[in-house]
Formats: sequence, structure tokens, C-alpha cells
Amino acid sequence: MFCYQCEQAAKGTGCTKVGVCGKNEDIASLQDILIFGLKGIAAYAYHARVLGERDEEVDAFMHEALFKTLTNTDFDLQDHIDLVLRAGRMNLRTMEMLDRANTTFFGDPTPTPVQGGTVEGPGILITGHDLLDLEELLKQTEGTGINIYTHGEMLPAHGYPKLRKYSHLKGNYGGAWQLQKTEFPEFGGAILATTNCVLLPKDSYRDRLFTTGIARVEGVTHLPDAKDFSVLIEKAKELGSLPARTRPQLTTGFHHKAVLGLADKIIAAVKAGKIRHFFLVGGCDGAKPGRNYYRDFAELVPDDCVIMTLGCAKYRFNDIDFGDIDGIPRLLDMGQCNNAYSAIQVAVALAEAFETDVNSLPISLNLSWFEQKAVAILLTLLDLGIKNIRIGPTPPAFITPNVLKVLQDKYNLQPITTPEQDMAAFLS
Repeated sequence: MFCYQCEQAAKGTGCTKVGVCGKNEDIASLQDILIFGLKGIAAYAYHARVLGERDEEVDAFMHEALFKTLTNTDFDLQDHIDLVLRAGRMNLRTMEMLDRANTTFFGDPTPTPVQGGTVEGPGILITGHDLLDLEELLKQTEGTGINIYTHGEMLPAHGYPKLRKYSHLKGNYGGAWQLQKTEFPEFGGAILATTNCVLLPKDSYRDRLFTTGIARVEGVTHLPDAKDFSVLIEKAKELGSLPARTRPQLTTGFHHKAVLGLADKIIAAVKAGKIRHFFLVGGCDGAKPGRNYYRDFAELVPDDCVIMTLGCAKYRFNDIDFGDIDGIPRLLDMGQCNNAYSAIQVAVALAEAFETDVNSLPISLNLSWFEQKAVAILLTLLDLGIKNIRIGPTPPAFITPNVLKVLQDKYNLQPITTPEQDMAAFLS
């Protein structure tokens, strides 16, 4: 590991000491966890800020935490553990802030069926996370004959009433971000990428891919922050009509306010033994082999159990018809990864209703991790004291065995094994 502050690094020879400026590998590991968590917090804070929301306490923490990773004066392991957990606390504040911003601007999400595929007519596919970009695109294409389709983490946009009111928001095309190089060539229309989940494009669609905001790709047209989408719109018209293609219908919009509106029915179903268990199966997806585990696991969930999901990992199984229990859908898509806040609110409300704590509820968390926002969410769950979480498909490489042991001893955080073994453990 290189230290970027000492003389050896300045000479280009690297640091000959252990870890960072003599710190052991566990301190370095905790600093890595902290930095990844801060990147996730920054992403959520960015989206909230463009909607006019900010939190001075979150901003101050980020300054302090980054400063901690810069200096070489803190060799205290417990102090770093406490700081990492505080990052989780700040991420909860940030997700709450973003939820408040989204619902203030776009209304409270409600359960909404979303048609997959395309209809005849010119089309634009929008991917990423930025709902404000989607709203601006909908405004500028209204009355033009161009249809708008969501992709990836934009699927939950259909649940928001202010966005859903646009009749040319036709549906959803495709799945998670890692499928872009297969799905974008097939789409055939213009494509707008709004945030970090964008891949280097194939030549077959490079000339009809556009970026905006923080997303940029070399050789791809970047649209100005003033959000003038006229070039994108003209490209969609030039490309002409898309064919009619029918894909499976998906349902999204199970915000915590919508789910808690069913609280009486849910509580009654639990007390009657009709709902035995809740599973939170979601997170960030990736292309690495082994992630089919989450579909296999979801298919094993018994018929008297409910699955809550969020993030792009839901695309592993959200095409399955899980049915319902007394009118309560067995699959509740709560939205984007930041809507982990909604899942937390549901768990807290159920704990209050049953006069217990979250760890005593029949709720199990089986999370797919890939990028920095997933790290921030995991830190939030740990700071809340939630135990017995499974993560996969592989443990993060930046967590040392000693740090992992601390997390296992205190929170029983475990890597996934097989769907069958994990299901048996959760239900035991």
C-alpha cells in the first residue's frame, strides 16, 4: 500500500512502512470503508442538493471524516470504528433528506404497474438516478410525439405522481446498468445517461448516447447543465419510430408511506399466521458471475413470506409473479437504492406495532453489494444495530479479516453461502 504523504511516495519509491504511514492494515481498511461510504453519501447529498435540500451536519461530517483519512495522527482502531458507524448515521440523515426532497417535488410514490417494452413512435431511453433530469426531459418532449422510457434505477420514477402524469412516459425498457451493452443496441432510439451507472458504449449506439450532469463519456455528446435537451430530441426524431415490443409488466412505487397505509392489514396477517416472514432482498447489482444467487434465493421464498426490494439488484427477480397474501403484494419494490430509507421506516414501524425491536422481528436482510452507495447503506444498518445481515456475492476486498471479525462478532454480519443454506438459516 502506498502512502501519498511521505518522502518515499514523493520520490516514487512507495512506502516501506506497514500500511499507511505506519498504520496497520486494519486502520487502513477502516479508512477505505469510510472513503467508500462518503462517496455514497455524496451521491445522495448531490441529488438532494439539486432539489434545494442540504444538511449542514452532514456537510460538516464529510469535512471531518475526509480530514481524518488525510492526517497520520490517529492510530486508534476503536475511534475509526466509531467514525465509520457515524458515517452510517450521516447516510441515514442524507437518505431522509433526499426522500423529503423527492416527495416534496414529485409527490408521494404509490404502487404503479409499469409496462415493459416499447410502443410505435420515436423514443428516448433515460438511465441513471436523477429524477429532476427526467422531469425536464418530459417537459421538453411533451407534445413532440416522442415517447420516454426508463431504464435501470429510473424505473421507480413511475411511482411519483408528478412524473407519472405525463402520458408520454410510456414504460420501462431493460434491466440493470450492467446490461446496457446488450439492451442499448436493441433499443434503437436516443439514450440519455444522467449519473454514474453508465458504461463505455459500443460503437453501435455511441452516436445516439448522450450524457448530462456528472455523467461523461469520451466521444459522447455531453449536454449542458442548463438542461437544454434539443439536440437529444432532434436525434430521437432523426432515428424515427421504434417498433412495438411487449415485455413483462413490473410494479414499483411501494414507498414507506404506501406500505404503512397497509399496516393494519399487514399486522393482522402476521398475527393470523398468514405472513410468516419478511425478506429484504436488494441492493446494487453487477455483472460478476454468482449474482444469479439472488434470483434463486427469491424463488425459494415460501408463499407465506413477503419480499421487500430496492436498488437495481431487484432486476434479478422482479419479473416473477409472486402473487399476494390477502391483497398484500408479496413483492414490494420500494424504489432506488436510497429508498433503503423506506425499508428502514417500515421495519421501525412494525417493531413499534409489535412492541419489540427490529432484530426481534421476522425480518431478514440479504443484500447484494457492488458500489459505494451500497457501502453507505450497510454502514447505516450497522449503526442502527441491525444484526444477522447477509451480503454477497463476495465479501468486500477492502475489509481485512480482523475488521470482518469485529463486524461478525458484534453484528453477525455474514457472507452469503447457498440460497438453500441461507434460507434455512433465516427461517430457523
